[in-house]
Amino acid sequence: MASPQGGYPPQDGYGQPVSYGSPVQPTGTPPAPAQGQPAGGKKKRAYAGEAFEFGSGANAALGGQPPAGGAFPPPQAPVYQQPMYGADPSQMQPAAAGYSPVAPPVAQMTQQFGAMGMADPHQMPQQPMQAPRPVPLNQLYPTDLLTQPFNVAELDYPPPPIVLPPGTSVYPSPYANCPPKYVRSTLNAAPTTHSLLKKSKLPFALVIQPYASLHDSEDQVPVIPDQVISRCRRCRSYINPFVTFLDHGHRWRCNMCNLTNDVPQAFDWDTTLQKPADRSLRPDLNHSVVEFVAPQEYMVRPPQPLVYLFLIDVSYASVTNGLLATSARCIKESLDRIPNADRRTRLGFMAVDSSLHYFSIPRDGSENPEPRMLVVSDLDEPFLPIPTDLLVTLSESRENIELFLDKLQEMFQNTQNNGCAMGSALRAGYKLISPVGGKMTVLSSSLPNVGHGALTMREDKKVLGTSKENSLLQTANSFYKSFAVECSKAQVSVDMFLFSSLYQDVASLSNLPRYTGGQTYFYPGWNAARGEDAIKFAREFSEYLSSEIGLEAVLRVRATTGLRMSTFYGNFFNRSSDLCAFPAFPRDQAYVVEVAIDETVTKSVICMQAAVLHTTCNGERRIRVLTLALPTTQNLADVYASADQQAIATYFSHKAVERVLGSGLEQAREALQAKAVELLTTYRKELAGGSVSGGGLQFPANLRGLPVLFLAMIKHLGLRKSAQIPTDMRSAALCLLSTLPLPLMIQYIYPKMYSLHDMPDNAGLPDEQTGEIILPPPVNLSSERIVPYGLYLIDDGQTQFLWVGRDAVPQLVIDVFGLPDKTQLRVGKQNLPDLENDFNQRVRAVVEKSRDHWSKGVGSIVVPHLYVVKEDGEPSLRLWAQTMLVEDRSDQSPSLTQWMGSLREKV
Repeated sequence: MASPQGGYPPQDGYGQPVSYGSPVQPTGTPPAPAQGQPAGGKKKRAYAGEAFEFGSGANAALGGQPPAGGAFPPPQAPVYQQPMYGADPSQMQPAAAGYSPVAPPVAQMTQQFGAMGMADPHQMPQQPMQAPRPVPLNQLYPTDLLTQPFNVAELDYPPPPIVLPPGTSVYPSPYANCPPKYVRSTLNAAPTTHSLLKKSKLPFALVIQPYASLHDSEDQVPVIPDQVISRCRRCRSYINPFVTFLDHGHRWRCNMCNLTNDVPQAFDWDTTLQKPADRSLRPDLNHSVVEFVAPQEYMVRPPQPLVYLFLIDVSYASVTNGLLATSARCIKESLDRIPNADRRTRLGFMAVDSSLHYFSIPRDGSENPEPRMLVVSDLDEPFLPIPTDLLVTLSESRENIELFLDKLQEMFQNTQNNGCAMGSALRAGYKLISPVGGKMTVLSSSLPNVGHGALTMREDKKVLGTSKENSLLQTANSFYKSFAVECSKAQVSVDMFLFSSLYQDVASLSNLPRYTGGQTYFYPGWNAARGEDAIKFAREFSEYLSSEIGLEAVLRVRATTGLRMSTFYGNFFNRSSDLCAFPAFPRDQAYVVEVAIDETVTKSVICMQAAVLHTTCNGERRIRVLTLALPTTQNLADVYASADQQAIATYFSHKAVERVLGSGLEQAREALQAKAVELLTTYRKELAGGSVSGGGLQFPANLRGLPVLFLAMIKHLGLRKSAQIPTDMRSAALCLLSTLPLPLMIQYIYPKMYSLHDMPDNAGLPDEQTGEIILPPPVNLSSERIVPYGLYLIDDGQTQFLWVGRDAVPQLVIDVFGLPDKTQLRVGKQNLPDLENDFNQRVRAVVEKSRDHWSKGVGSIVVPHLYVVKEDGEPSLRLWAQTMLVEDRSDQSPSLTQWMGSLREKV
């Protein structure tokens, strides 16, 4: 999170933690009033004796008459009358949940999308059975990108619906096809030939996110416990809602390879009731996402227990910034949250400076409960000092683990040791847990500078922003990649938590998680003395430890004959052409798989099936199966009309990271721009008749956000041209760009901005139907949308900025921050105070709801920092926040208008 001024964001020790916990539910707040009534019977509070008419703020398009001409007008200079937090309720239409500001052209498009059936697939009426075949697919709606400016609400549209012929699934279930939160295809109508796909210039890929939450209880997927797993004899696909039954239901035809298979004898038998069962109720024939309990033949060895080995840096840097004490305390407080249903979970601890410190922890009830420390200073050939007691069972040694963690906080408090032998510690940890497998969790504040994999300080400010910068994003020592591959083979996964205030070589260290199914978590300039830093890490680390990861997992994707999975992107080791290996399968990452068309597909529907074979945290072998069916087409217009802009952007974020690490930043940016031009040119030439009068820029309505997302990617922290971005910041951003689940990826590329001073009356309050907090409508990321007396939240999912305009009225500052004067408002990391007024509660609820990843259908441990930014305050902080406004011009990259103009010229 670099400030564009260079160096890290200002880390002023401002602000004490105020409250921390579950999202704020405003208590006793009445529901939003009916039209024409002031809120709660009180007169709407107005701020200051000067300010603006409703009709020029960011949420202007919500109330009264939508502006004429264009989707949004350029903001006029406001007429200063009464600035109000929201509009006069009498002019406002009550905003429905999820309501977005949609002015005329966008409103027409929304209707068109409605006509195309772009509704929630679960709520869509079933197609009547007598529909003519073939079913018409999504219709192509051309729009002009220049005359109808992009509206941010378009990014939240659902993907074009998957229109399958009637009777495609064996039973008419609303859950027969995979919901987009688990698998999204870049194309919701698949070309039948390689040449048609090539002609479209669009990618054909799947974005697969097998888990939608960190905990099973939050994400109900049907589990089939009877161990009757019917698979195709030839292609090994699992039985699913799209097979067909033959021969009075005794046999089934595989929807992937057409082979006829016998139905297993126990398939229609209820083992619990010991009587025949109704096949039409079986979950695997009605649900596209299911989990099977696997029988013995799916195990190479008995299911492994959950093992966590903590490698904790105890060098001078780590003790002085409070990492050692905070992580020991946090592990102790999270012991109850670590999954341990089968009481086999094991923990181990190693401390690392210029030596390796092992700890032998006795079982509870032993005569001598004191932990013993064993020091090994041979870093070249690190050995295990004793054969047992270094990995202890949590349920047998719980009290002594707590005793040890209390002592660990003080054990190294007077150290002056600056060495960090983390590479050697990893080798030693590998020796300790490789017989079983498990997770090595590294917590470090220093650059590994002695022993195996020693690294040197190689960042050079003069190189940043030049072609030589690319070398800094490469691994400096081959140890990390080759060791990671070794770990993967032994079912050992590595997660890195990195906290240095100096260079730490994230580029090299992130190879360990990259090839072992782990993740790199980066906390630049972290210090436990700042309450916000300590609380963020404690909340995230506790969520990390409680997450129900899968162990010794493999992922394979199968498809209809003629299709092949050609390339895989994400954090894992590609063990063979189509098998991805994960020593631990995380709950908060997504994977992209590119699909090749090897031979002409003759079927009207193709299917793709992802299967994750894994051991659960409580020692059960399971297979999670996700099946997606798509219609096929020989028509280029159908391919374009069914393309999913968010899935395409996610695919290109992975391609961009691959390009950066392979050939460099400049090449990655150029490739994105070339792709945008290629898609617009192809569409114009093949589908818009070649010539467009009036010099517009034609593109389908469902892809209107794509050129904007490409520009946002080029301007992203991971890719943008700048001599001010520290290498560690860039490397950490590249890690996120190649692992985030789709909803978080889109928000990371194109952040959310909400206008708070004039938000609708129901924003920040619970929805009457769902109980979920209602967010204000999102606003385009442009400074033209920001008024000088406004209050805005900008959130990219990793960091939040609360932007306070230079003319913010005193009453606003009193209500939100409890301060009599804006000059007293501190900037930087902080938590908002909890005040006894309705507006403060609503703003806090919006900030907390914006952080709620689970409501977006993804698991994530991240709790973003909130930075308060004053428009006339600290310049580097203000400039950092402004880098989020991707539609603005910056010193080295164009504004959205300029970008569209340059695309128009090239096309």
